[in-house]
Amino acid sequence: MYRSEAATEAGFVQQLAVSYLGHGYCFYVVGEMPATKDPATVDAKLIARYGIGISRWARARRKKAGLANMHYLRHGRFFILLATHGEHRFFIEEPNFRDARRDAIRFAGYSISLKRGVDGRLHPSVRIHPDEYRKLKEYLVGLAPHRSVENLTAVFGAVRFERYAPVRRQLLNIWRGVNRVRETAGFEPVPISALRLRRRVVHSFLQPHSITESLFDAA
Repeated sequence: MYRSEAATEAGFVQQLAVSYLGHGYCFYVVGEMPATKDPATVDAKLIARYGIGISRWARARRKKAGLANMHYLRHGRFFILLATHGEHRFFIEEPNFRDARRDAIRFAGYSISLKRGVDGRLHPSVRIHPDEYRKLKEYLVGLAPHRSVENLTAVFGAVRFERYAPVRRQLLNIWRGVNRVRETAGFEPVPISALRLRRRVVHSFLQPHSITESLFDAA
């Protein structure tokens, strides 16, 4: 049975970035289901329409034949269709598709894309969207001269974004900004231990299954 409904925002982001973008599914369209539509019915319709619910072996055969493969993912009423390189009706029926190498996917305050690393290869990139980042930085820096270390530690700990490498760098930048303000005011700095810098690996889908499966079942 093809799984398509992510259990949480974190699960959606993990499945999208690690399992799909990380395996070459770079072309996409996103949508928001109207309140009048039943999500499960729409899921089934789209999965059938684009022939998405096939085995990994069928995907391998399609790839070898120069045909594109697809995945579909939804959380709440937000959904995304993704495709690899190759021939597929998706590119005809969804002419406004985008490329994650150029246009980042915006979801729940995240910016998710494919970036070229120092090794010259494309890697998934998950960061706090610039608009959300600015708001978060302004909020925390604004609190810096007015709150105790304990309070600021709690606020940093409550930041909901999962700690992917770009998110860690963004939080470190905010932490430095907070401590610059506190140093100017003559206050004790917030220790780096206030930042939770380790990413939690979560179950992507509503149905329980192994973490290993969620990371590698997209190939």
